Amino acid sequence: MHKLRVVIADDEPIILLDLRQMLEEIGISVVGEASDGKQAVEKVRQLKPDLAILDVKMPEMDGIESARVLASERLAPVLLLTAYSDTELVQRAKQAGVYGYLVKPFKQADLMPAIEIALSRYQEARELEQQVEDLQDTLETRKIIERAKGILMDTYGLREQEAYRRIQVQSMNTRKSMREIAEAIIIAHTIQSGNP
Repeated sequence: MHKLRVVIADDEPIILLDLRQMLEEIGISVVGEASDGKQAVEKVRQLKPDLAILDVKMPEMDGIESARVLASERLAPVLLLTAYSDTELVQRAKQAGVYGYLVKPFKQADLMPAIEIALSRYQEARELEQQVEDLQDTLETRKIIERAKGILMDTYGLREQEAYRRIQVQSMNTRKSMREIAEAIIIAHTIQSGNP
């Protein structure tokens, strides 16, 4: 397994140093440090770590706003560090797409479970996104093939199964996907009929 790479951000140098030491002692590589939220986002964009550990209260851009940017760009999961645990902050963190929350002062023993849960939740979210994309692609492919079948049925007086079989055979003969064949049929029909 590769060594976990993290970017850390806190506007207090002492906390940054302590956090770096704690992480390195448990075998995690700190690849970048930042003292404000804007800098943290840039470091994550540049270094592409496995995780970003950000303090909530920072200048320029707070940790929650930084987390929102990182989540929208799907760059890395964020574990937030904070001395505050009020509900408004927790709500903002949830809406920003934060994957973990650790209240200061924390011990080294608190870090690894929080990191593992954040990484696990992030992985699950990515897998769900991929499933949704795959399903959308499958549905779109099905629609295109249905449309092409309809064109073949109308144009050549074929039954549905025969039209489907023609697309399938053409796909195998040309080593192109059925979607590509169906798209070609639709384009050819559009050009011939002059109807988009």
